[in-house]
Amino acid sequence: MRAQWDTAASGWNAHAAEIRAWLQEPTDAMCRMAGVKQGSRVLDVAAGSGDQTLTIAQQVGAQGYVLATDLSPAIVTLARDNAARGGFTQVETRVADGEDLGVSEATFDAAVCRLGLMFFADPLQGLREMHRALRPGGGVCSMVFSRPEKNPCLTILMSTALKHAGLPARDPFIAGGLLSLGQPGRIDALFRSAGFLDVATTAVDAVFRLPSVDDYLAFVRSSASPILQILDRLDAAAAEAAWSEMRERLMAFTTQNGWQGPNELLLTAGCRAKETT
Repeated sequence: MRAQWDTAASGWNAHAAEIRAWLQEPTDAMCRMAGVKQGSRVLDVAAGSGDQTLTIAQQVGAQGYVLATDLSPAIVTLARDNAARGGFTQVETRVADGEDLGVSEATFDAAVCRLGLMFFADPLQGLREMHRALRPGGGVCSMVFSRPEKNPCLTILMSTALKHAGLPARDPFIAGGLLSLGQPGRIDALFRSAGFLDVATTAVDAVFRLPSVDDYLAFVRSSASPILQILDRLDAAAAEAAWSEMRERLMAFTTQNGWQGPNELLLTAGCRAKETT
C-alpha cells in the first residue's frame, strides 16, 4: 500500500485544485461534525497531500495545531511542502500507519479521516487509534464512499479494469477497497465497536464536475492507485483498450455543462466519552 501511494502521490497533488472543488463542501461538513474550531488540536489521519489539512489549519487558526499523518513518505513530503508554502506553521506532518499512529493518548480535541479509512486493512483498529488519541469528549468524523450504485464512476472503473486484466469481479465491500465501508450500517458498527458514542452517519452527494470525461480520466490515470495497480499487469496495448472502454462508458455522464460524475459520500461522526466524576 505504501509503494502504491508513493507512486500516485505526485498525480494526486497535481490535481489538488480539482479535488478541492469536488470535496470542499463535504470537507467543511466533516470538520463541523468533528468539532473543529479555533484553537483546536486536530489529528488528520491518512491526510494525503494535505488539501483538507490546510482547510483545518485555517479553521483552528494560529493558536491551534494540526498533525497530518499518512502511510506514504512521498505524499507526506508533499503535504509538508504545501503547508509550508501556505504559511501554516501550526501544521506538523508525520509518516505513520493509520492503524498504529504512535501519538500520545488523549492529546487531540478532534480527529478526521477523509477518503482514507476504506483503504485500511483493519479499519476498526484505525478507529481505535483515533479514539485513543482523542481527549474525553473529543469528536471524530470520517468520509468514505457509500454503496456501489451511488458511485457508478468508481464501479465502471473497477469492473472495466478487472475485466481487461482477466480477473473475476470483486465483492465491492471487500476490506481495503474503494467501497469497502459503503455497506449500510457497516461503518456505524465499527465506530461503536471502537468505543465512540453518539455515532451518526450522513449521506452527502458530491458530484465531480470537470470540463470533459478526458479530464476525469487524466485524474484517474495519474492518481487512482487501486485502478492503476490492476492495469499495471497489462501490456501497453491491453491497458489502452481498458482505458478506451472506460472512456466510452463514462461518457454517459457528459452534460451540456461539462462532465458530471455522481458520487455519494458517508460522513460518520462520533465522540469519545467525557470523563465522569
